[in-house]
Amino acid sequence: MAISAANSFGTRDKLNVGAQSFDIHRLEYLEKKLSSENMARLPFSLRILLENLLRNEDGRFVRPDDIKALAAWKPGCAEKEIAFMPARVLLQDFTGVPAIVDFAAMREAVKKMGGNPKRINPLFPAELVIDHSVQVDAFGTVDAFGLNAQMEFQRNVERYAFLRWGQTAFQNFKVVPPETGICHQVNLEYLARVVCAVPSGTRFEAYPDSLVGTDSHTTMVNALGVFGWGVGGIEAEAAMLGQPSSMLVPAVVGFKLHGKLPEGATATDLVLTVTEMLRKKGVVGKFVEFYGRGLSTLSVPDRATIANMAPEYGATMGFFPVDKETLAYLQFTARPHEQIALVEAYCKEQGLFRTDETADPAFSDTLSLDLGTVEPTIAGPKRPQDRVALHAAKNSFTKVVEGSPAKHAQVRNNGDSFDLSSGAVVIAAITSCTNTSNPSLMLGAGLLAKKAVQRGLQVKPWVKTSLAPGSKVVTDYLLKAGLTEYLDKLKFNLVGYGCTTCIGNSGPLPEAIGAAIKENNMVAVAVLSGNRNFEGRIHPLVRANYLASPPLVVAYALAGRMDVDLTTEPLGNDQAGKPVYLHEIWPTPQEVEATVRQAVTREQYKKQYAAVYDGDEHWKGMAVPAGDLYQWDAKSTYIKLPPYFKNMSKISAPLADIHAARVLAILGDSITTDHISPAGSIGADSPAGKYLIANGVKAHEFNSYGARRGNHEVMMRGTFANIRLKNHLAPGTEGGWTAYQPGGEQMSIYDASVKYREAGMPLIILAGKEYGSGSSRDWAAKGPKLLGVRAVIAESYERIHRSNLVGMGILPLEFKAGANRETLGLTGKETFEITGVAALAPRIDIHVAAMSDDGSTKQFTVAARVDTPEEVAYYQNGGILTYVLRQMI
Repeated sequence: MAISAANSFGTRDKLNVGAQSFDIHRLEYLEKKLSSENMARLPFSLRILLENLLRNEDGRFVRPDDIKALAAWKPGCAEKEIAFMPARVLLQDFTGVPAIVDFAAMREAVKKMGGNPKRINPLFPAELVIDHSVQVDAFGTVDAFGLNAQMEFQRNVERYAFLRWGQTAFQNFKVVPPETGICHQVNLEYLARVVCAVPSGTRFEAYPDSLVGTDSHTTMVNALGVFGWGVGGIEAEAAMLGQPSSMLVPAVVGFKLHGKLPEGATATDLVLTVTEMLRKKGVVGKFVEFYGRGLSTLSVPDRATIANMAPEYGATMGFFPVDKETLAYLQFTARPHEQIALVEAYCKEQGLFRTDETADPAFSDTLSLDLGTVEPTIAGPKRPQDRVALHAAKNSFTKVVEGSPAKHAQVRNNGDSFDLSSGAVVIAAITSCTNTSNPSLMLGAGLLAKKAVQRGLQVKPWVKTSLAPGSKVVTDYLLKAGLTEYLDKLKFNLVGYGCTTCIGNSGPLPEAIGAAIKENNMVAVAVLSGNRNFEGRIHPLVRANYLASPPLVVAYALAGRMDVDLTTEPLGNDQAGKPVYLHEIWPTPQEVEATVRQAVTREQYKKQYAAVYDGDEHWKGMAVPAGDLYQWDAKSTYIKLPPYFKNMSKISAPLADIHAARVLAILGDSITTDHISPAGSIGADSPAGKYLIANGVKAHEFNSYGARRGNHEVMMRGTFANIRLKNHLAPGTEGGWTAYQPGGEQMSIYDASVKYREAGMPLIILAGKEYGSGSSRDWAAKGPKLLGVRAVIAESYERIHRSNLVGMGILPLEFKAGANRETLGLTGKETFEITGVAALAPRIDIHVAAMSDDGSTKQFTVAARVDTPEEVAYYQNGGILTYVLRQMI
């Protein structure tokens, strides 16, 4: 496809690597053709984007002027819309299942409209890794992994059979089975090409690897110099169908690193420091590119820890250019020698290879960090950017519980009797690709466990412990290092290969402990090596959640409490009754480095990824549906035909203003996609729980919202159902409640939406700053759409969610600077007229009139956050999928 690009600038040429010749588009030729003085100092990330435009020039989505504009980019230049076409798409199962459901539904729609359903097919490699479904039910025993895997299959067999059907029905679609790893770690260790080599007839084309992923932490692969980021499932589906991502060329913030991490500091401490710094800087919607000599002191796994948390610091990417560390990592992870040779030759030929002598690129803005100043750190209790130095953690937590009743409960559990109170660490989880992809961190945790066991320390009996690596290589090297037995003795037994606690699949707490927390309204604590700690996410009974390195997770499990200063107070006493301090059992950098060299081998990666698509006996033994069209089961509570394409016309209706709209919810700042569409447990008395019970599903079989995303009936009922959501329209409530207008009757948000729909009333949401932060969750847009939400008016948006709203045909509107619901005096009881939509264009002003029951009217202007002409077309068509479908018919 790309080889036939227009080639207006004569950049197509050959690159010989060994005996193989590749077609490439030379950036050097473009620089000479345009006599460009700016190209030599373009950030590496923009050079890759420039090559993408050259290769995809087609006169429609990519024009010569787009290429010229990007080649001439310099800090502060005017915004320019371009079209980015990824080389591939990465999916995980929570977002991947609804994506394949949508594909199956599109095939149905095409057939009904007289088209060929086989045209609905991924045009690029689409790789799905099942990693979000395993839950920590069993823990603390050698049987935990097997029991959890068995329960995972029992709960999800219908979803997994559906994905197996998708593998056979769709081309270019592969599935990595469950209990293999986490998608981002599998991507880093195996799937990422860094440079793609794609056959086209008798020739090959080489170009930089790029992707979009249906998970916000897709950015982890930026550590390898791979260009890409997380998008909603809606946008990813469009990309799979050949629709480029329309975007404005972003500002690029350079983050200079120098020096070296000091003894006692880890890559986790570094990323939490970086996250705090970049959140303060303000990088939402921007690329962050790391540069400076300090990069050479960071391994690719260290870089991956930093790149992974780009969503937490707000950036579109956290990009590291290719350098000698990249090549070493590719070699270490058993990539083919021919692939490594291509990466090196291509990147050096194209000016995409960094060395310590590389001149600093020109950035829109910069900041810097001396790595030597990084200190041991945690972050919490409910935002990743809220960094707390370890020595200040006790005092910080004391402020969290200030004013809470100091209740204690005597608890008996599993033969132990103990006192439980606020501050108790009830979950300690080594989890998440953020840290489990890093051998130094994982082996560091194992070494600390070994020293703790040797000193006679034990994990406190109220702590639910778990070890959930992102790849099977981790358990291989822990075993080879002789550290598995010590982690097991501290009850950090393997519970599964998947996201687990980090995405809310922490499983139930022991009944007696959960009851004590609930009855006494305790502030219980979770410590996890993850990337997200939003309220209500980790566990419904845990109100304070802290991110920490794997060794610190073990340390807090030993201490058992958050109101302990680990830098000065003992973790416990040894066999002789002598206090044991953290600094006494903390492994030295030399110990960690020696263990990595001895225990981690190239052969481990080669062995584990040789059969990555095979799966276990559960996977292989499933009955799999056949046929190009999916046979929908009306009784299914997991997979249902969604209504998005029902009665779809071949031509879109004209744009129209929004009249007589009511407010469904008034929400505050930092409302996450977890608040809007939770992924965790389903309450039996919730609208979704009542629906499942009415359809014959028992409460213990509910599974999670994330696992039910293939069923729109569950998901629309679960929209705004987060137990910690506070809707200011229904003061004094917590959870999915609202006040129906007029009259103010309190009811569930879902029930209110049904009444509004029956009354023919469109709905809007009023919100504060950073609306939609967090995960790239398409159901946070799909759910509101199905509830009847037509527009959101917020002070600001997180990048992915704003795009998702447009992608589902919901209009994102933004208050003008200095204005918000409070300054305008909006109560949410008004009726809203939103005019100017009929003449929608990128970022135009839209007029809003809010009419109260007493006849008074408040009028104000908002900005339409439909940012590009292509997004206007998506909105006019009711969303990106209906737009793409109409293009194909």
